[in-house]
Amino acid sequence: MTRPELSVASTIGEAWLAMRALFRAADLETADLDARLLAASVMKMEPYQLVTGGDLPLTEAQHQQLTQATWERLNGKPVHRILGAREFYGLSFRLSAATLEPRPDTETLIDAVLPFIRATVTVKGSCRIADLGIGTGVIGLALLAENPEAQCLGVDMSAEAVATALENARALGLSARYTAVTGDWLSEIEARFDLIVSNPPYIPTADLDSLSREVIDHDPILALDGGPDGLSAYRAIATQAPDRLEDDGLLALEIGTGQTAAVAALFVAGGFELAGVIADMGGVDRVLLFKIQGVQ
Repeated sequence: MTRPELSVASTIGEAWLAMRALFRAADLETADLDARLLAASVMKMEPYQLVTGGDLPLTEAQHQQLTQATWERLNGKPVHRILGAREFYGLSFRLSAATLEPRPDTETLIDAVLPFIRATVTVKGSCRIADLGIGTGVIGLALLAENPEAQCLGVDMSAEAVATALENARALGLSARYTAVTGDWLSEIEARFDLIVSNPPYIPTADLDSLSREVIDHDPILALDGGPDGLSAYRAIATQAPDRLEDDGLLALEIGTGQTAAVAALFVAGGFELAGVIADMGGVDRVLLFKIQGVQ
């Protein structure tokens, strides 16, 4: 694709509108929002300032950055990959090539476990959390940001993902209560936890080709591929988690569409009982909660 032509733009407002016009012409689903986010980031402005400060002159450096961002977006790179970060639960997280871009649906998991964490802190004075398949670290770090008495261990198979999560912890001022290691789920972990959380890969291998270009070309396959039936990670966690969860603990998992029954069956067979099914904002089952069987 030929690089987009923005040379006619001489002000911030003109550049933003030119970018928006190009995105609309390319039939991008969120053309206006994409243009607003990218232009505001390049100009180091709040989005509303694109209007109030639109007559400010465009510098050569801004012109080059805006042209590059426009070109990348028109070639299918997601907005937040271009920006290098994404907001999740009110916090900003740096992305890397080894990490999944956080989705708003995963905030359902945060909301689902916060009451348990607070109740545990009330009784025990702290809450020990294990976050499995951490990516950018969004789940564990968001929980720590909401609960000053909690501590979290993150585990991921990717060393680059672990490094990204640790960098995000430092940037958010949460390093004192957050650690992360490379590992195969809980297989090398000996500690026990009050809460185990995970958003594991759950897309069946055969379905990967049907994903959008923005997902399959930019999110790591390791974070997407759930094996032949999409349940490989759940099987591993169901096998390993019983010995790593406190008797009065909670296990919380994000799941894919239509996986409620299959995932629940795996964990019930592994010694858990289903304690809750939480739907996301679209009404789709998104989070399953489990407790050890027979524990009140």
